[in-house]
Amino acid sequence: MMTREDFGLEAHEPEEPDAPVLTIKEMCRDERPRERAMNHGIGSLSTAELLAIILRTGQPGLPITDLCRQLMADNDNSLLRLERRTRQELMLTKGIGAAKALQVEAMMEIMRRYHIELTDSSTRQLHSIKTSASIYERMRYRIANLDHEEVWIILLNRRNIVLKEFRLTTGSSVASVFDIKMIIKRALLEGAEALAMCHNHPSGNLRPSPQDDSITRKLYAACQTMDLRMIDHIIISVNGFYSYCDEGRLC
Repeated sequence: MMTREDFGLEAHEPEEPDAPVLTIKEMCRDERPRERAMNHGIGSLSTAELLAIILRTGQPGLPITDLCRQLMADNDNSLLRLERRTRQELMLTKGIGAAKALQVEAMMEIMRRYHIELTDSSTRQLHSIKTSASIYERMRYRIANLDHEEVWIILLNRRNIVLKEFRLTTGSSVASVFDIKMIIKRALLEGAEALAMCHNHPSGNLRPSPQDDSITRKLYAACQTMDLRMIDHIIISVNGFYSYCDEGRLC
């Protein structure tokens, strides 16, 4: 069974049953998250207080505000770190059971979908890929902060307008499961004339690995054989991106 110490978190302090505990109802009304949000606006709340509104209920002796402050403290008060936690890791925080962990996951998924939709409306009006930055903007909210690698292929027409995008692999070594035949088959079925490849580095390191270089060369050669243009392969992380095309290495 996983413990908090396994993930670099401090052990919970022993409980003191005789110590008085202030519940949400006993707080001054203007200190309660919902009342403060109603009176001063939702933007007046801390991230932990916003979480408290979503998760709603704590446990006996553990108000939801204290629970959420501990949850954020366990993640360095960073939503980026919180997003990468698995359900089992979330449940290492006292008071977070399976149901509350699922609520946190749902909130994070809503955040991802919001950013993807925002990108759709601001940079994808014509679904056109013009630069490496446009690929990054299209994909970063989808894969940049994942705790595992995913490879995505974007299929394009002659004018670099997106025809289709699909996830090729997930959760495994990119090199071991990379299927060039599948990529070319999907490209031909969709009538594509060009494609771009992207994948994430969960470590945050944007330096291409020898395996990244190898699959890039192989896919580029396969595209040339089938008269397809491979316009780029970019590596994505929360720190930015690396473009084979921008670096003059797509050949």
